[in-house]
Amino acid sequence: MVHIFERGDCELHIGGRRQPRVIHEGELVLLPRPVPHMIVSGADAADRLPERRDLVTLDDRAGAPRWLSGWFALDAPSGGQMLAELPEVIILTGMASRSLTWLDVSRRLLLEEIAAPGQGSAAMVSRILDLLFIQIIRAWASGPDADPGWMTGAMDPHIGRALIEIHADPGGSWTVAALANIAHLSRSAFAQRFAERIGHTPGAYIAQLRLEMAADQLNTTSEPINMIAASVGYRSNAAFTRAFSKRYGITPKEWRARE
Repeated sequence: MVHIFERGDCELHIGGRRQPRVIHEGELVLLPRPVPHMIVSGADAADRLPERRDLVTLDDRAGAPRWLSGWFALDAPSGGQMLAELPEVIILTGMASRSLTWLDVSRRLLLEEIAAPGQGSAAMVSRILDLLFIQIIRAWASGPDADPGWMTGAMDPHIGRALIEIHADPGGSWTVAALANIAHLSRSAFAQRFAERIGHTPGAYIAQLRLEMAADQLNTTSEPINMIAASVGYRSNAAFTRAFSKRYGITPKEWRARE
């Protein structure tokens, strides 16, 4: 879920934590994974779960805090992997920062579509939220608080080049030397920088990506398993089955047979 705090200060209570986090006007909160949380405004706020009657659009009472909330859904194993790399909560300071002017633009566009919906408003809001999510991740990944992972690697001007080529052809016969050449780095410098940004060696990252793409193909296509294995770089079905079972705990055939 994402919350854009347009006016006033609030408290964010996450899970069973006793110490709330104060969220100020102009800030944005992203909760990448489902986690119980509560936004509290005002000293007399009731200690209860929010109800539909609490969701008053554009409450213009003098001084009343106001925020916008939206939610995203990601499909496929790679989506879960991406979200797993993110912290429990991301807080960005927004409107006052020149580097985050996109946040103010997104906020104003959302307000206009919500306050005066017209033809195509639902699609507009959905697309704005998609772009907003990408911008949040981009801002977080390029900041000092980002942990090693795919997103921080993608923001790196050298490692990002190699990642583009890997994702374009995950089944390719990649070597550290070839990827280092793409990244315009020496072999040793590339291997060290890749591990620092991604948190895995190039070989381990490619192996993980291949299995994630295979899992996605098993879900979304009817291609034979041996063809899927070959498309992601495995020369034998037996080797693919062993690697897949080790990664996901079940065989490719069992994965495809799930509900």
